[in-house]
Amino acid sequence: MNNNNTNYKKSGFSRTNANNIQSEILSNQGRVPPQAVDLEEVVLGAMMLEKGAVNAIIDILTPEVFYKESHQMIYKAIKELFAKSEPIDILTVTNQLKSSGNLEVVGGPYYISQLTNRVVSSANIEYHARIILQKYIQRQLIVISTETIKEAYEDTTDVFDLLDSAENKLFQISENNLRRNYDQMPDLVSRAIADIQTARDSGSTLRGVPSGYTELDRITQGWQKSDLIILAARPSMGKTAFALNLARNAAVDFGRPIAFFSLEMSSVQLVTRLISTETSLTADKLRTGNLAEYEWQQLTTMVSPLVNAKIFIDDTPQLSVFDLRAKCRRLKQQHDIQMIFIDYLQLMTAKGEKYGTREQEISNISRSLKSLAKELDVPVLALSQLSRSVETRPGSKKPILSDLRESGAIEQDADMVLFIYRPEYYGLTEEDNVSTKGKAVISIAKHRNGKLGDVTLKFVGQYARFEDIEENFSDSEQLLPNNNFDQLPTRRIASRINSDLDGI
Repeated sequence: MNNNNTNYKKSGFSRTNANNIQSEILSNQGRVPPQAVDLEEVVLGAMMLEKGAVNAIIDILTPEVFYKESHQMIYKAIKELFAKSEPIDILTVTNQLKSSGNLEVVGGPYYISQLTNRVVSSANIEYHARIILQKYIQRQLIVISTETIKEAYEDTTDVFDLLDSAENKLFQISENNLRRNYDQMPDLVSRAIADIQTARDSGSTLRGVPSGYTELDRITQGWQKSDLIILAARPSMGKTAFALNLARNAAVDFGRPIAFFSLEMSSVQLVTRLISTETSLTADKLRTGNLAEYEWQQLTTMVSPLVNAKIFIDDTPQLSVFDLRAKCRRLKQQHDIQMIFIDYLQLMTAKGEKYGTREQEISNISRSLKSLAKELDVPVLALSQLSRSVETRPGSKKPILSDLRESGAIEQDADMVLFIYRPEYYGLTEEDNVSTKGKAVISIAKHRNGKLGDVTLKFVGQYARFEDIEENFSDSEQLLPNNNFDQLPTRRIASRINSDLDGI
């Protein structure tokens, strides 16, 4: 038995099945492709008779959706006249085709005049146009499927490249043809009032996904649907730690399903950080496993909220925008994710496309992330690096918008830009030489739908945890042995241990 037959058997796919599929493809080649030529004639005729017909479908159809090449040329002439704001009728379309040298190719003036004779009414022209579009999509699906099957038989084809190519082609069909209609004011006003009533009835001032930090939520009202949020800072400021804290708060404290895409750290490393944050056990101890008996109990008991949290972590390296969109769509469909985190933006790629500069690629990525937020109607929070200009600036090292690396496109596309600034990192003190140890400032530098401001939090570096100021504990407080952890709030440290545990 040769190698090819062996491969077929290993995959559970016999050569007989492969031959059957190949025969089916060959038989399909004798079929007439999906089409609606009669409706094409009606639509073109109606457009030359009524201006309203043109306005109704000019943004639905493109020339290539027509099955007959002559109809493609006629529709292209109509679009050219529309673009120049010129009248559209039999005479103007005829002249436009004549000037482009296509008049005789389409059948001459007689054929164009005959198109209008097919029109009884233009009342259903939009419905007819969508049928034409559906037939075009069917033809495209046949082409893509046939090409995919043909390439799948090639031994030199990389299966993952083939999968990516097929998904990309299908995505392009959807993007280019399945456009949304506009919404009218009565519907929009009703939906807005319903949202306001829902907020009132809930008794909460938050309309978005909560961050878990009181002052930050007061300013933002939570992370809003369809918003692109950029969280930026210099290395070692705690970008990933803060993003994990935000994801943890939304999933554990508020039960929101969260998607977290990590292009820099592995999923196990991220979860280890979350465990450190949740259990107040240092990362060093968790890495080495050098835990006392009471710390093992502390670990197994206090980690339970994370076990039940709906946090979906993907650590695919060099994730492309296309792959991200496909993964998020599936997560939205299967788990109804409420927010997406990306760590971090500059590590993403715009796979399959070439750009002159990295700035152009980043520009495409940021636009795609904003588009993804709108499509899935969820907030997308992407981490971003800052340029070195922060380090060289004299005086305050507090970041500003121009410090964003490849800042133009990111600043433009983002609905909100937040910076993390820890003066302790630079050895800076406040007035009167007040220590800045543990101080973290979340600076809202751009807020398209709200106000700007600074939110001061406490950063507990050994646990990679950010806390509200009112929840802080002194640096002298340490974790003590405890065998009753389930009675403690999961994010409180051991200063709240009950007196009956003294002596353990």
